[in-house]
Parts: sequence; C-alpha cells; structure tokens
Amino acid sequence: MAFFESEIVQDEAKRLFTDYQQLMQLGSEYGKFDREGKKLYIERMEEMMERYQVFMKRFELSEDFQAKLTVEQLRTQLGQFGLTPEKMFEQMTLTLERMKNQLEAAG
Repeated sequence: MAFFESEIVQDEAKRLFTDYQQLMQLGSEYGKFDREGKKLYIERMEEMMERYQVFMKRFELSEDFQAKLTVEQLRTQLGQFGLTPEKMFEQMTLTLERMKNQLEAAG
C-alpha cells in the first residue's frame, strides 16, 4: 500500500491540519488570555509539535517514493528561507520556551 493511501496517515494528516488551524486561530487571541489560558495554549502547541515531528519522521522512514518526494519538497521549500526541518522545529521550540519564560516572569 502506498504511504498516502494508508488510512492512518490520512487520518493523522487531517487531524494535524485541523488542530493546527484551530490553534493558529486561537493564537491570534493569545494576548487576551489569562495566565492559565496562556499556559494551556503553550502546552497544546508543544503537543502539536511533537505529533508533527512523529508524523514527519514517518515520512522520512518510509520507503514510499511519494513520501520521500514530500520530504524533499519540504526541505527545498524550507531551504529557500535558510531553514531545515530540524531548524524549523528548533525555532518553534525556542519560541515556545520564550513564551513560557515571559509567562513565568510576569507571574
């Protein structure tokens, strides 16, 4: 079975996309959240990143041609911004750490 034909892959891709969109929409109101709301938002973002990293690792480990092509396309797209997938996750982690530190400093 091709990688993208897998029901598990399709379901997780849909869930990741939907959850990401909802978090981004919610994030636009981040400044209005109380302390607990901000903590919860940061936790959800960290969970999302972990899920996304696992999902991407599946692509990388797959022998499927389409999966390998997808990884290469992602690397090419990120490369245009001077990034790699690893660097992108690192930057996202640093941003969330900064958000946590600001929250603790204000607390």
